[in-house]
Amino acid sequence: MSVKSKIKALLPAPVLGGFRRLFNAVVILQNKLFMANTVLASFFYGLLNHKFSREHHAVLKGKHAYQLKLAQIEKSSFLLRRNIHRLEKGLLMQPRRDVFGEAFIVETIHHFKLALNVPTFDPDELKWAADVLSAYFDAVQDTEIIQKQRRIFQSFAVTRHPHDAFVPYSVQSLAEAQVSYQQLFALCSKRKSVRWFLDQPVPATLVQQAIDLALLAPSACNRQPFKFYVSSSVSKARDIARLAPGTPGWVDNIQCLVVVVGDLSAFADERDRHLIYTDSALASMQFMLALESLGLASCPINWPDIAKNEKRIKQKLQLNDFERPVMLMAMGYAEPESCVAYSQKKTSANVMERF
Repeated sequence: MSVKSKIKALLPAPVLGGFRRLFNAVVILQNKLFMANTVLASFFYGLLNHKFSREHHAVLKGKHAYQLKLAQIEKSSFLLRRNIHRLEKGLLMQPRRDVFGEAFIVETIHHFKLALNVPTFDPDELKWAADVLSAYFDAVQDTEIIQKQRRIFQSFAVTRHPHDAFVPYSVQSLAEAQVSYQQLFALCSKRKSVRWFLDQPVPATLVQQAIDLALLAPSACNRQPFKFYVSSSVSKARDIARLAPGTPGWVDNIQCLVVVVGDLSAFADERDRHLIYTDSALASMQFMLALESLGLASCPINWPDIAKNEKRIKQKLQLNDFERPVMLMAMGYAEPESCVAYSQKKTSANVMERF
């Protein structure tokens, strides 16, 4: 029992209630003082409260890693992915501009050249970049800058496959989804947070299939700044899951665990730091629906920003300083006799505001 718990046990309830009321009153006064403007707020979180310090450190580490990766490309390039997607948006614009992408075409061609010389670079990402750049130079009018980059690109002698090009295409050519609203509603309604699983291993192939579907989720500038860390054993899954404060009582029947980790080295500026959470959440929801369609149950596990837990999970997963755990997800085959929470949901009338 902690010292705090011992003190609580010794004090009478009325005394404890009085201390709580006093503490809450102090917190209210403190908030009123430091929320007056951004300078006071920064002073409070910079000198008096360090709960955001790990995020500050991770963002700076991410910016530094981003700069290092500009010259040391490996399997993928966040900058190249972002710029190729920007060119795609220019190509599909209505009406399309005669000149676009000039402000970043130099760095795009430079990083495409670097990627061409990296044997481990993702071939699909390289093809996507090559095809979009080919389409871009076919569509854009020359300026002095664009003409020079066009000549450099042509010197790479990239093989073109116009019938299998990774370029923008018509909405009409999209395959018709054989899923009705009612079927999708049924899938979403069936997906519940299950905490009790059969003692049955989760096939790695099914997890991979679910991740493949998750990767179809939208992502800001198509950077996809996250990874799915999948437990390779039941013991490892439970060991990591125990770090989350919401798992006592049911952690010992978890069969498989995924830790979704955001990568802040995808961004050059602090303004984009929130995208690891947005993009990870979009992919995670598709991942859980995919699991449901494959006969697997899941339970997203909240990961609050608790210093000691952040330190432990960083060590266990060998994360870099710029990698932040976003959420955990337990999965397995649902125990048929187990129950799930009713979890009454808000109605659209409660959350939809017209403007």
